[in-house]
Amino acid sequence: QERIVESGGGLVQPGGSLRLSCTASPTIFRTYQMGWYRQVPGKQREMIATITSGGMTDYKESMKERFTISRDNRKTTMWLQMTDLKPEDTAIYYCNARFEFPTSVSEFWGQGTQVTVSS
Repeated sequence: QERIVESGGGLVQPGGSLRLSCTASPTIFRTYQMGWYRQVPGKQREMIATITSGGMTDYKESMKERFTISRDNRKTTMWLQMTDLKPEDTAIYYCNARFEFPTSVSEFWGQGTQVTVSS
């Protein structure tokens, strides 16, 4: 069973920055598209950004100004750099790995890391 693990969450003041990390096995990093999502209790999980194994990125429009996704395939690590954080960014942040086969999808989720933006 493949496993992906997020880290780096915590409490940060409004206007502050935080960098989340996600690690996964080399098998996943060689081929899977990776992504960051977040979820507030009672609301749907929303995509923040995705990045392919080749480094192509896609952002939710409202996120691209303050959030930056990146990955290092040799370190099998992905990051989400978050700046100018706001209280509404408070959520559980999840790492996702996804590969679309012709007739099926392989997908893994991390356990999530809590980000709280509060003074």
